Amino acid sequence: MSRVQTLTVAVAGVALLAPSASSAAESVHLRPPRAEARREAAGPAAAARPTALAHVAASHRARIGPVARDGAREVLTPGTGPDGSATERPGAPGPGGSGTPDTATSDATASGAATTTGTATPVPTDSGPSPSGSEPSAPATPAPVTAADLLARVSGCTSVSKGRYRKDRGRAATVPVCGTREAVYWKADMDIDCDGRPGRHCNAATDPNFSSSTAFAQSDGRALSSEKLPYVVVPAPSSVWDYREHGVRGGSVAAVVYRDRVSYAVVGDTGPADIIGEASYAAAKSLGIDPDPRSGGTPSGVTYIVFKDSRVAPLEDREAAETEGERLAREFVDSAD
Repeated sequence: MSRVQTLTVAVAGVALLAPSASSAAESVHLRPPRAEARREAAGPAAAARPTALAHVAASHRARIGPVARDGAREVLTPGTGPDGSATERPGAPGPGGSGTPDTATSDATASGAATTTGTATPVPTDSGPSPSGSEPSAPATPAPVTAADLLARVSGCTSVSKGRYRKDRGRAATVPVCGTREAVYWKADMDIDCDGRPGRHCNAATDPNFSSSTAFAQSDGRALSSEKLPYVVVPAPSSVWDYREHGVRGGSVAAVVYRDRVSYAVVGDTGPADIIGEASYAAAKSLGIDPDPRSGGTPSGVTYIVFKDSRVAPLEDREAAETEGERLAREFVDSAD
């Protein structure tokens, strides 16, 4: 072969090898990895972005963020850890009914969109016990019996006495004793009975008709104190009326009404057989009536109601008379003869 032919063959061989080397260079230098290509195509901001979403911890009131786990999305509900940081709680059960959180597609993971599912758990409120679990209310205490209540109850009269009584000596007999199934009553004046144990206001010097005894005694055998104990006086037994035949005795409870006031007392003494309308110093005072034994009392407008078969023991217990009187008065007002 001539020198010229040899040179020609060498040049042809180089030409045949050049495309392969060029192609290899291109495969090495012109084909970066796909992820690198995407970052270069999207610019510097995309290059700094991680390929997978990191775990997101949502604060108690913050928007819920996604968590990427092997291309799946987990729904979070907000919560707070012991140190105040956010913690994750699984969302509603998945389609299988287990506690596995719901998932979305990998497209949703790539887009970074947050989704929530399920129904929010109601937050307990401090609204007190439910009606079914609440304790029954205590029964309301009845209102005190008023003077109007009692006067309405004794507006009529069915006489239980065989005649009538005088209010004072020398006066006409005009006052009958009336009765119901529960009580006897009369409407008269009030004279002041200052008998019994002497005291500052009731003694022989203040009352010309003073007597140191009373028909009924207190538990220690002594006479009652007109100054301390509200009591009423009933006429001594006679053919006109005998209180003992109508459930009345010493210590029976009485309600005494004057104008708009009510006072509870006991039967404590007896008076003249033909006169009615008398009460103790303390009874008059409790009703706002002048209790002076000489000049006190009132000529009319007092109603005496004695409850049958009642009794206070000991007879001098004023508080017991008031408590029992209120109870009996309520029963009397509410009853229907």
